[in-house]
Amino acid sequence: MRHAETVTFGGGGLDRAAHLRGRPEELAAYEAAIIPMWKGRPAFLPDGGDGQRLVRVAAGHTVLGPARQSPVFLGLDGNKSMFAQDISAWKPEGEQPDPTLFFDASEQPHPALPADARFAELRGRMALLSPLDAELAATARSILSWHRSHRFCAACGQPSDMVQSGWQRGCLDCGTQHFPRTDPVVIMLVTRGNSVLLGRSPGWPEGMYSLLAGFLEPGETIEAAVRREVYEEAGVQVGQVGYLASQPWPYPSSLMIGCHAEALDTEITLDPAELDHAFWVTREEVLRAFAGGHPVVRPPRKGAIAHFLLQNWLADKLE
Repeated sequence: MRHAETVTFGGGGLDRAAHLRGRPEELAAYEAAIIPMWKGRPAFLPDGGDGQRLVRVAAGHTVLGPARQSPVFLGLDGNKSMFAQDISAWKPEGEQPDPTLFFDASEQPHPALPADARFAELRGRMALLSPLDAELAATARSILSWHRSHRFCAACGQPSDMVQSGWQRGCLDCGTQHFPRTDPVVIMLVTRGNSVLLGRSPGWPEGMYSLLAGFLEPGETIEAAVRREVYEEAGVQVGQVGYLASQPWPYPSSLMIGCHAEALDTEITLDPAELDHAFWVTREEVLRAFAGGHPVVRPPRKGAIAHFLLQNWLADKLE
């Protein structure tokens, strides 16, 4: 495995066993484990050390009572079949998530789960999970989000139904089949000599900076998207572009394509609709930010591909 594949949500080794999708009689031969998901949040437990693990329950567990759709088959973990099931109809007591916040740190216990289990935002715990649990959580969050937002047929507008163990939706009226979508996003480590280009979007928490990023457009190559996005957002011309690593990003269903881009100039002209601020930061300043001592910059959240790329740039381990 390349070092690039060790990015969070990558390298989990999940056997997706696509040949078993839509074959309930064959899946029944495996012991089933279900990951309950509430409003896009998995439930977590301490793993006995410094990390966290996903809560897995058996079919028919009380926590799954509010589920309104069948579980989605995620793949095989040894002799177990792994599923995710949406229980968003459950109404917890106490603190509720605030959708207006950039990151909601609230946690929700469930009376049917262990006392130390909590439903919580995946971004807050993603770097504490094993590679397999991280891949399972990202897959579960993305696929269930797709089902919530694609309940109707895009061809005729009639209701669609979950088929193929959750990996398709079939229109009950016109028969059109719909498949999960993944939105490709380029994220760029733009360097010029010993400096890297960092920026922040309007509305981000104070001090939060990251690498520039943007969606690919139809008919566009990765390289062209990198050059276009950097120029549109910061007015910087980019020359050579190379691929570094990728990361599934389940917010809700992106694939982050990490690239290294060499800037041809350093003059910045901001698009204020895209960026609140951008500037060139030296390697030494980035190191200081990672150590928590920079007066302006807070590094990207641990587990995000921006953190991974910057950390490996500091260590001269980019591949």
